[in-house]
Amino acid sequence: MRVFHEDLSEYDYQDEDAFTDRESGLCALWYRPAYTRLNVGWLEAGKPYATGTVPTAFVEKLKAVQEVQRMNVCLGVHECDLCPEDEAPEGNGEVRIPGGPGITHAAPFLITHYVTAHGYRPPQPFVDAVLAVDLDAWAAARWPDVPFPWVPDDAERMREQR
Repeated sequence: MRVFHEDLSEYDYQDEDAFTDRESGLCALWYRPAYTRLNVGWLEAGKPYATGTVPTAFVEKLKAVQEVQRMNVCLGVHECDLCPEDEAPEGNGEVRIPGGPGITHAAPFLITHYVTAHGYRPPQPFVDAVLAVDLDAWAAARWPDVPFPWVPDDAERMREQR
């Protein structure tokens, strides 16, 4: 199954956002977002996408965000269909980056691959939002906190059973 969405169109793939604890993978929280989610980087072979250079600092920070944030991780995987089939990397989650007031960007986990391997140029608001992430605060977040600032207080939390 391929999932293509125009950049900056409203995200409607899943009703809820779910974060998984990156260390155990056994704790999670989920909630229905009060913010608007905008699609970024949902590419598909045969569909046009913007290309161009991006700042090196953007790529480095995006990779670092992906090291600390586990969002909407699924059991199945999405392969890059822009690559030859035997070389296609896989992704199974998403990334959330806060934008302006009430806006967050929703990208597939393969977004860094799309940028580095296929020359994809995300919209400038996304580039700016990634560069604005307080990576130190996100990397320091430990369960039950998550690396994203807009989690509501009433989010449902599933804790590891021991």
